[in-house]
Amino acid sequence: MRELLLPLLLAVPLVGSLVLLVAPPRRAERLAAPFGTGVALVTFVVAVVAAATFPETDVPWVPSLGLRLHLGIDGISAPLVLLTSGLTALCMAYLLRIRPEAGRLRALVGLLLLLEVGMLGTFVALDLLLFFVFFEVVLVPMWLVIAQWGDDSVPGGRRRAADVFILFTLLGSVVMLLGILLVGLEAGTFDMVELAERQGAGLSRGVQVLAFLALGLGFAVKTPMWPLHTWLPDAHTAAPTVGSVLLAGVLLKMGTYGFVRIALPIVPEGAEVVAPWLGALAVVGIVYGSLACLAQRDLKRLIAFSSIGHMGFVLLGISTLTPVGVNGALYANIAHGLITGLLFFLVGAIKDRHHTAQIEVLGGGLYERMPRLGALLAFGAVASVGLPGLAGFWGEMLVLLGAFDPADPLPRGYYLVLMAVAGVGVVLTTTYFVRLLRRVTQGTSFQAWRDAVLLRDASPHELLVWAPVVVLVLVLGLWPGWLLDASDPVVRALLGGAP
Repeated sequence: MRELLLPLLLAVPLVGSLVLLVAPPRRAERLAAPFGTGVALVTFVVAVVAAATFPETDVPWVPSLGLRLHLGIDGISAPLVLLTSGLTALCMAYLLRIRPEAGRLRALVGLLLLLEVGMLGTFVALDLLLFFVFFEVVLVPMWLVIAQWGDDSVPGGRRRAADVFILFTLLGSVVMLLGILLVGLEAGTFDMVELAERQGAGLSRGVQVLAFLALGLGFAVKTPMWPLHTWLPDAHTAAPTVGSVLLAGVLLKMGTYGFVRIALPIVPEGAEVVAPWLGALAVVGIVYGSLACLAQRDLKRLIAFSSIGHMGFVLLGISTLTPVGVNGALYANIAHGLITGLLFFLVGAIKDRHHTAQIEVLGGGLYERMPRLGALLAFGAVASVGLPGLAGFWGEMLVLLGAFDPADPLPRGYYLVLMAVAGVGVVLTTTYFVRLLRRVTQGTSFQAWRDAVLLRDASPHELLVWAPVVVLVLVLGLWPGWLLDASDPVVRALLGGAP
């Protein structure tokens, strides 16, 4: 039965999406949110069982081409599978009461379930071509979510934001596919487990460098790494709340996961050559993202730009090629998914009530008129800053430790400079979040907001949806060993048994 768990994990949301597609439109529209919530909860239960038992499935997929349906889960994919299924379930529960203005709930729920299939499949695929298929499955659903249910307040409108998103990711994916074909044809197999065990054996240094560049470009676009980030701010700003939560919470992690699962172990010599450049671009992204946040006037756009800086820390950790740095990157992945997912939930709630996310229009006084929303926004901000005791602290601290002592082939002095510049990014992150809280939460509300009769604080339903994320941010901040103990053995194996 264990070998059926992972196919079941993918089949449940896929079947749920297809049921909504063929169901009678009128009834399906009314029952879409409860049905989607039920499907997502069943998927989450299957994910918990899979994460606890580490099943593996390996059966023929396309025998004539020698391709297999090879799925598996381990200490680095299990947290991402739980994050994906958990955030999807919370988004579905959110839609039980908070409906998009554009309507068509049946289509939105069906697309979110299809999106979940692609995200989960990416994290459990152990065949390079199968990984590529799932990596691409997410593109059309997310494009439709942004284009059909997004906000037209972004420059060029939601359709342009969706088009830029899919154009960037498709171009990156084409190059990534070339890298996958290069590795698979040169090595004679697309099996990720076998390729990782070989640690680049049978692939020349030139092939490894070329493959890492091709693979890394596709992963970097999805992460997103500076300067390939330009699709992100508009996509985040235009997307509806549930779209922003899944885009920031999960989709960005697909790129960094690809670096750790595929690029580092399969082409290690290519990783050694490119790692210093990857670290430099990561640090530029950290500083650039923080400076951009200081210039933002839209609350949602500010949170979007903050993701560029936080994912820069993840890339810096990966570039160190050390267990400490890579473990820190994986931890920061999960922490960012939880914290930024919560922040987008909160910003979406603020925007729904005020019909704007412009900081100057919102003014101050959020503590005064909406104390629960204000307190949660402050909690998310200090967690994102990396306050000790919250989940955001451990990943970035370990990344900086990894940069302090990178892998032997890498220049230590160079990485010390990167570490110092990244530290400046931490200071800038603190600056823009403190500035945000001072401008939005403190002080006195504008008279227009005091006179508004429709403004309400966070509802019990919203608090119930957000509570699991808040609890996890606290738990992972106080007990980091839960994630690190799971990921460390796998990371060391992928890095060739690095001490």
